[in-house]
Amino acid sequence: MSASASATPVTKRSHLDLPFHSRTLDTVLEDLVSGLGGLSDEDAENRLQIYGPNELPEKKGKHPVLIFLRQFNNILTYVLILAAVISYISDPHYLIDVYIITAVIVINSIMGFIQENKAERAIQALKKLIVPFAKVYREGKLKRIKSRELVPGDIILLEDGDKIPADARLMEIKNFRTIEASQTGESFPIDKNTEILPVNTLLADRKNMVWMGTYVASGEAKAIVSGTGIHTSISKIALAIEKIKRGKGHLEQKVSRLVKQIGIIAVTGAILTFLIAFFIRGYYFFETFSFTLASLVSGIPEGLPIVLVIVLSIGATRMARKCAIVRRLPAVETLDATTLIATDKTGTLTQNTMNIQKILLLNEEEISVTGIGWEPVGEFFQKNKEIKPFENPRLFKLLHIAAICNNARLLKGDEDNEDNDCFVEVCSCMGAQDLEHKEGYRVIGDPTEAALVVVGEKAGLYKDDLFKKVRLLDSMPFNPNLKYRASLISGEAQKREIYVVGAPEVVLSYSSGLLKNDGMSELTNHERQEISLQMESLAEGAMRVLGLAYKEVSEEIKNLKEELINDLVFVGIVGIIDPPRVGVEEAIARTRKAGIRVIMQTGDHRNTAIAIAKKIGLIDESNLSGKYPLAFTETELAQMSEEVFEDAVQQVSVFARISPNMKLRIVKTLQKQGQIVAMTGDGVNDAPALKQADIGISMGMIGTEVAREASEVVLADDNFATIVDAVIEGRIIFTNIRQTTTHLITTSISEDVTIISSLLIGLPLPLLPIHILWLNLVTDGTGDIALATEPGHEDVLEEPPRKGKENILSKDMFKLIIMFVIIMSVGDIFLFSLYYNPANHDATI
Repeated sequence: MSASASATPVTKRSHLDLPFHSRTLDTVLEDLVSGLGGLSDEDAENRLQIYGPNELPEKKGKHPVLIFLRQFNNILTYVLILAAVISYISDPHYLIDVYIITAVIVINSIMGFIQENKAERAIQALKKLIVPFAKVYREGKLKRIKSRELVPGDIILLEDGDKIPADARLMEIKNFRTIEASQTGESFPIDKNTEILPVNTLLADRKNMVWMGTYVASGEAKAIVSGTGIHTSISKIALAIEKIKRGKGHLEQKVSRLVKQIGIIAVTGAILTFLIAFFIRGYYFFETFSFTLASLVSGIPEGLPIVLVIVLSIGATRMARKCAIVRRLPAVETLDATTLIATDKTGTLTQNTMNIQKILLLNEEEISVTGIGWEPVGEFFQKNKEIKPFENPRLFKLLHIAAICNNARLLKGDEDNEDNDCFVEVCSCMGAQDLEHKEGYRVIGDPTEAALVVVGEKAGLYKDDLFKKVRLLDSMPFNPNLKYRASLISGEAQKREIYVVGAPEVVLSYSSGLLKNDGMSELTNHERQEISLQMESLAEGAMRVLGLAYKEVSEEIKNLKEELINDLVFVGIVGIIDPPRVGVEEAIARTRKAGIRVIMQTGDHRNTAIAIAKKIGLIDESNLSGKYPLAFTETELAQMSEEVFEDAVQQVSVFARISPNMKLRIVKTLQKQGQIVAMTGDGVNDAPALKQADIGISMGMIGTEVAREASEVVLADDNFATIVDAVIEGRIIFTNIRQTTTHLITTSISEDVTIISSLLIGLPLPLLPIHILWLNLVTDGTGDIALATEPGHEDVLEEPPRKGKENILSKDMFKLIIMFVIIMSVGDIFLFSLYYNPANHDATI
């Protein structure tokens, strides 16, 4: 293949779906008809015409007028329109009913239009992940072009901090690592390579590939573009999102059934009234028919749509105060019936940060480090007592190495932040100070190295201040092959040292000495074994372990070389983990108390997932007695029969190395089994399952916009525990809907029963249409508002979830309604007969 590919004719064929990760570089170049120097401008232009621009296809949106008109397409609106027509026919001169009903229909439709017009923007959010520009080799020269002009076969350059513009096969790398958490769920940066992989390798394990929308953590690479636009992995997620069509929500279904029940009750009452008044009491037909129509209209609670909106709006406002922002009002009631929460791990149960939580110094007690996220605030504890890092020479040296030997930066606020995707929602759960506390720090560079910066600053060692006292003469970036990074510094009195941080077994192998509190000593074989045991203990807790060491060198050394990395003095090891969120363990316990099951679906590794699940109480050792392991991977799930798969999903609570498609399949299977599923997540890979779930819940601060747009509820504080508060509000909302509806129905039925009973026992009509209207507008209206604003009680969490198919008016509620109807009707007839004076009564209606 030539250095630069000629304008070879290319046809649009299925070769873009080839498993490039399992092919040699020469084969990939041949498949894509490209060369080491990239494409020619002419060839690139031809391919752009064939493959189209490197962007996701945008579905044409519906016209706002059509969206508004669609709001009238529901059974409740049909019933109200019919009621308005009947009211007009029965008395064209008395139109107050018509006006009220029309106003209710219009207000309800406007509310629905506002909600729907904001929805279905997940695909547009995906498009924002595509970077505007890319560095590409064309005709052997490096150029900066619009990323939408990239085509398959282009050779691109990727450098530290870049957002990757297309799917590509790596060709050349130098200390290259990427961050893929938003797409694969992997919490740690990925060390990339160019080695050939098996065909059936999962996307998350394809280390010789990079994916559109992910980031370069460190290093640089050349890669050949293997997929653009609709041929990228992210486009498959977009396609999955687009294919999922949301049907009627649980509340909409329940309201439809309620309207049918109301209609049956109203029509039955009107028919009985007409039959008794006309055939038994002998009233004139026209007057009887007119009154029957009026009673039919009045028997329909016109205020029901507004009451529902009020209840849902009040509930949504309460949820917002607790940091749960509702994007679709009807969705909040679904939380009441939720039986299972399927949650992502990275960024949802965990903080999506790298924290050094453990420091081990040989022959000393374990040192624990506190703190949340990237904020450089925390304490150091040993034997449950706070210690001062500077008072321990070994600890101080370790922290000094950590603070200097890295290439990461810790930034506060939005400084130098072009792509800040932070979601800020003003709610009473957090003030400006709290928002700064949560959003105020972010990192540039490898998150693992950033953890070193943060732990240094927790001890008071700030990189900028340190470099005023010491000079960085040279550095070796982290090399995946060597598995360490090194820094050459010049300190006080021109003393020169090499600091080394890397894989602990590698650093230990290059060490010949051990730092102790009284100085340095020779590292013995026994001490090596003890340090190895310490490494294993941290690794078993799903921690990433780093070893730290140093070496004094002569003043003549000015540059770092591999041969200088020997005879190191080993200082200690640190354990890094993406820690669980504060309050998650308690939230898991509360969901169990509420009868809600929680499962974890993550793209992370099995051991990491199990370790976090144990920490938060999602699983415990008692699960070992079951017929299944503690966790399944996608590879294992894919090999199961459908029957075994369904049983495994019922029994197991942790699923690791899961792709977006498998997350979607798990959610669908759970729904098929009758579960009402709430799905939580923050990444692009969570979006299809978020949209498929009965209610999608995304993270507002670290979550991607794609995940937020695919969900109905956004957690403004990114706290899993907030879901429990949202469930409480969901249960209160359903209770209030049931209370207000019961009140409306009870009044309407009582009016019919009172009229029918009076006619049967020979009394005249106790209520005229104007009386019924007054009751519906005044007494029902004030009572409904009071019931709609009921705050509820905390003990609602102790009740089991309501059945998904349970009607608003259940059998038990009908028993209650009948009891109240009897009491109200008997009271009405008794008072009417008590004060009724035949002399003042007209014989006709």
